[in-house]
Amino acid sequence: MIFILSKILLFLLKPILWICLLLILAVCKKYEPNRKRLLFAALALLIFFSNAFIVGKIFNFYESGYPQKDRKYDVAIVLGGFSGLNKRNNKIAFGSSGDRLFQAIELYKNGKIGKILLSSGSSNLIDKKVKEADLAVAYLKLIGIPDSTILIENQSRNTIENAKFSLALIEKQKPQASVLVITSAWHIPRTKLIFNKQSKNKLDYYPTDFRGVVEYEFGDFIIPNASALGSWEILLKEWVGYVVDGIRS
Repeated sequence: MIFILSKILLFLLKPILWICLLLILAVCKKYEPNRKRLLFAALALLIFFSNAFIVGKIFNFYESGYPQKDRKYDVAIVLGGFSGLNKRNNKIAFGSSGDRLFQAIELYKNGKIGKILLSSGSSNLIDKKVKEADLAVAYLKLIGIPDSTILIENQSRNTIENAKFSLALIEKQKPQASVLVITSAWHIPRTKLIFNKQSKNKLDYYPTDFRGVVEYEFGDFIIPNASALGSWEILLKEWVGYVVDGIRS
């Protein structure tokens, strides 16, 4: 039930939805002053949430930095949400967070991690047969990562279950393993909250696919940007998730 409610909440955390609702209300209002207020509110929200500079700066403040560079880890937990199934060829299709897996591969190739633990089941409310971890395993094998290096956790549907199932698997195989958790930079504050509560040992976190902008163009300050609206959806989801997961994790 909580899983279904979280999907509904995710839909509601869309600034573009709020803007559209205000515009609809404005059209429905017969009293002119109220209509103007609603139109002004919709315009103000559009200007704010579509500004690339504002959301970029907030991401820079919120996203986590890199851990100690020279340290090596026994296991790296790669959190899901980076891919799906391409139904045209039944192979993995990487999304905007694909950097999570690519960074894990690079760390393995550079000798920084011993094993890659893929943690992700199905977040689809209807089709639960396709497990993201299984798709990622097939990809790792395709590019030559040996079976002995790969660990699979394909039952989790969210970050709390990522932590619960992944840490239990590591505890069973190597209780004192040094662990690195790999996920998106904007997802790390919530990931830390959840994993640190459930782990007996100290964990490190490796950020990927940063959303914060280092350099801005002139247009970022004044021209509305559609991608900024999507970035706000990510931030709002994380902030609400941080509060909710802090209560129930």
